[in-house]
Amino acid sequence: MEMESKQRIENALDSIRPFLKADGGDVELLSIEPDHVVHIRLLGACGNCDISHITMKAGIEDSIRKVYPELKAVIAVN
Repeated sequence: MEMESKQRIENALDSIRPFLKADGGDVELLSIEPDHVVHIRLLGACGNCDISHITMKAGIEDSIRKVYPELKAVIAVN
């Protein structure tokens, strides 16, 4: 992972972690691919939540896109 991109994405994830942790969850950055696809892992309650797809789109993906506009997609890996 390119360090500057990784740091920008980690900062975006840090900004939403309090909301995830309030519901018993968290998120882990796994990789940033050369084609600007980001792989994450949803942890805790987020890993098996019925509305995790909303969290992914409205929370995580939007937060990352603000700091990493070249983002193509965010993929959650189990």
